[in-house]
Amino acid sequence: MGIVLGIESSCDETAAAVVAHDRSIIAQAIASQDESHAPYGGVVPEIAARAHAERLAPMIETVMHEAGVALADLDAIAATAGPGLIGGVMVGLVTAKALAMAADVPLMAINHLEGHALSPRLADAELTFPYALLLVSGGHCQILRVEGVGRYRRLATTIDDALGEAFDKTAKILGLGFPGGPAVERLAREGDPRAVPLPRPLVGTADPQFSFAGLKSAVLRANESGRHTPPDIAASFQQAAIDCVIDRLTVALNAMEPVDALVVAGGVAANASVRGALEGLASRRGLRFSAPPPALCTDNAAMIAWAGQERLAIGAPADPLDIAARPRWPLDPAADPVRGAGYKA
Repeated sequence: MGIVLGIESSCDETAAAVVAHDRSIIAQAIASQDESHAPYGGVVPEIAARAHAERLAPMIETVMHEAGVALADLDAIAATAGPGLIGGVMVGLVTAKALAMAADVPLMAINHLEGHALSPRLADAELTFPYALLLVSGGHCQILRVEGVGRYRRLATTIDDALGEAFDKTAKILGLGFPGGPAVERLAREGDPRAVPLPRPLVGTADPQFSFAGLKSAVLRANESGRHTPPDIAASFQQAAIDCVIDRLTVALNAMEPVDALVVAGGVAANASVRGALEGLASRRGLRFSAPPPALCTDNAAMIAWAGQERLAIGAPADPLDIAARPRWPLDPAADPVRGAGYKA
């Protein structure tokens, strides 16, 4: 039975997991840093890196013990090598290098976005390539055609804020605290999604790129006006964001080579309203819909271990022990730059 240890430390979740080739998650652990970052309204890179350094080694020891495996039993060690907050990425990657060297097992340096892109296949054994992917993770919002392991064709990205950033900034505007996405979703259940007139940036345009900065600014103005309740603002924002996503995906699917499935992955994929809207779009277009369970949507090490398993399955070589951590790492380096967009690797 092929066994891979996965390590994830790209942002503010310290995580380790042991995953077998048959998709079984033998053991896993995730340590959140929400309380440490809450006073600042967002992730502080220095605090995050220090927490990873303190927690990772004992977490790996615990996970390995729970899995009942030794380092010598591993077929590979997979660790996030980017993109992400460079201090945290370095903690996880250096730890993986040391373990791989000590145990003389292969090191797999995993693109964090590839971990998300392949995570639906960990939970869904029937999901085959190629598939259309909406990747909504942290500062990333992209539509890709996933053609195979290591083979990604990007059709759209955001020209400013990502969807997850828009949720977090809306939460901050409404005083909901950190992390913001789940808080906005909870509050939106109490509001009227039609109560506040908000824009749908780029909806109706022929190019399937995303833009959420204008929507975020409109939320700020609506809140400052004093004419709307926070639940109505949250509900209206969430509906506007969903409308944007469905429109942009529709344009991208029309331009994409045929696929059999529509897949969503990343932290925002845990939002039930977003998932429901995407499932409806898939149904209307005759596509199979697939999404990881919520626990595999947010940053976790099981998806990193699974990406390592996917690479082992195609005979990909191990990475050298001097491979560098990368703060930015595009899934599709050949994709044309988007006019007006910041560099969203």
